[in-house]
Amino acid sequence: MSDAGEPEILYERDGQVEFALLNRPKALNALTLDMCRDFEAKLAGFEPDPEVEAVVVKGAGARAFCAGGDVRAIWQAAKDGDPLTADFFRAEYSLNRRIFHFPKAYIALMDGITMGGGVGVSAHGSHRVVTERTLFAMPETGLGLFPDVGASYLLPRLPGQLGLFLSLTGYRMKAADCYYAEVATHFVESRLLPELEEALIAAEWVGDPSAVASAALEQVSSDPGEPPLAARREAIDRCFDGESVEEIFDRLQDEGGDWARDTLAGLQSRSPTSLKVSFEAYRRGARLDFDDVMSMEYRLSQACVAGHDFVEGIRAIIIDKDNAPAWRPDSLGAVDEAMVEAHFATLGARDLLFG
Repeated sequence: MSDAGEPEILYERDGQVEFALLNRPKALNALTLDMCRDFEAKLAGFEPDPEVEAVVVKGAGARAFCAGGDVRAIWQAAKDGDPLTADFFRAEYSLNRRIFHFPKAYIALMDGITMGGGVGVSAHGSHRVVTERTLFAMPETGLGLFPDVGASYLLPRLPGQLGLFLSLTGYRMKAADCYYAEVATHFVESRLLPELEEALIAAEWVGDPSAVASAALEQVSSDPGEPPLAARREAIDRCFDGESVEEIFDRLQDEGGDWARDTLAGLQSRSPTSLKVSFEAYRRGARLDFDDVMSMEYRLSQACVAGHDFVEGIRAIIIDKDNAPAWRPDSLGAVDEAMVEAHFATLGARDLLFG
């Protein structure tokens, strides 16, 4: 149940628009296993329903769209050997796939914190709306994990080396950067979101639902302003175009200046294993279709939660908040190719495969 004992996702239909409200505001609308299963089942029902032309997903409260998955529960399950570590990722990734292939308009109102699992329920939809309150990031390399929920498909397809930069660093983007990086399709001031919803409800849903949704969005969208990333774009493309994580470190060292030093220092604080696994997932994801990416990411998820760095990273950053994870191995040089490759190994009968 939600923070207030209500359902964790609230659904309401108005006209031909179905609204889904992620309803755990005290937990920043973090996804639970039941939420993932429920939302996927609902989307599966909306697909053939002639009365539904669009789904709008939004978050309860003023702070977050969705801050990710319920990592506390997953952390405890990883420590206890609980099957939640398998069940949650299976359900979450199946939901991500359902959103990616959803044949109607899927409009995510990314108003507030949008991280991790929140990216998975927004960035694969047809319309991704950011506001001045949006804070978007994939912080997983700092948690002993890897950018998942389909990020291995999404990020390699962003302009230049922006995707790899976001993958490894966990850089936090606001609205203008999201639009510049092509993560977002529209910017709408948060005060105008009710007006957007009314425009969607009032729209004449004839023809392509995506085109109808775009026309409604154009009524209230505006320019998000100058993106900070634009000023760093040449340096990002230059430094993150390396053939290995070590080469990226070297390029940042050679680049000099405050930005490069700060970026390198941030990377050096992250899990060496996660950095190398994320780098390889990014490279492989660039060549795979979405379904194959989700199968690959499921294998990675199970390897990560069974390893040391995930439990340690969540402890240090989320549970104890000492921000001093003891990574193992603690250096890039100690993470060899075989260790990385083992993360991608088949799970046999436990694989997540799509027919």
